[in-house]
Amino acid sequence: MAQKGTGMLVARVRHRMPKCLHSPSFAGVELSVNNNALDFTLSAASGSVLSLSCLVQNNSQAEELLWYRGDGTVDLKAGNKENVSNICISPVTADDNGVAFTCKLKRDRSVQVSVILDVQFLPAFSGGETLWVEEEKDVTLDCNSKSNPQGQAIWYKNNNTLTLEQKRYQVYQTSDVYQLSIKKAQKSDNGTYTCLVKSDLGERRKDFHLIVEGNLDKEWVLRIIRFAFIIVVKKVPVCRRKQTEQCRPELQNTTLCVRLASETLGPGVHTVFPK
Repeated sequence: MAQKGTGMLVARVRHRMPKCLHSPSFAGVELSVNNNALDFTLSAASGSVLSLSCLVQNNSQAEELLWYRGDGTVDLKAGNKENVSNICISPVTADDNGVAFTCKLKRDRSVQVSVILDVQFLPAFSGGETLWVEEEKDVTLDCNSKSNPQGQAIWYKNNNTLTLEQKRYQVYQTSDVYQLSIKKAQKSDNGTYTCLVKSDLGERRKDFHLIVEGNLDKEWVLRIIRFAFIIVVKKVPVCRRKQTEQCRPELQNTTLCVRLASETLGPGVHTVFPK
């Protein structure tokens, strides 16, 4: 019984013996990126140029290196892979913020060092935008406020801090968007709205020129245009459509102008062509 027990114990111990994870040639081999042997964060300004240098240390033979951007590999040229490998990020953009650049040992990719980029940038917007909205309709002004560090966004109307009216004005803000919604727009809402985002890096602004049209404005414009063209038709002797080719040039132009206006104005606006 003792022998059986001993045999079982030996068998159990042998079963639990760990396998060697690395061959002796990997013992003590390390990597460093920009003199950092551990993962680290590196700050950079948007638009700048950034160099990363990966170095093999404590190696007894030539080692090939790999670079990754996130999960994708970085294409390295011959001569930039063995023992030392350098990559250049030019230019650094907002899309690189939070992205990890990792150098790995090709023979054992568990040997690696990662650099996480902390990219400083302002919101990517400028200039202005014109918005037309019908009276009593809702309108939303979208301002891309994504920045690093996170900026503070403020709305202005005609260069004055916007006073938010309860129920009609609503502000929605996330780390990426600063949004102003106006419920049931009125003529008094006409004006220039400015989205201003400030951070430690500076500020960005975007203007929205809001024009609120009355419900009857378009209908009245169409009536005036229709009336004006009817007068033109009545005062100018316009030839019949089938005889257009026989008209004098100036009358052909008048007929064509009236006909095109009718087509442009659409349903509900008619011109008169005498027979």
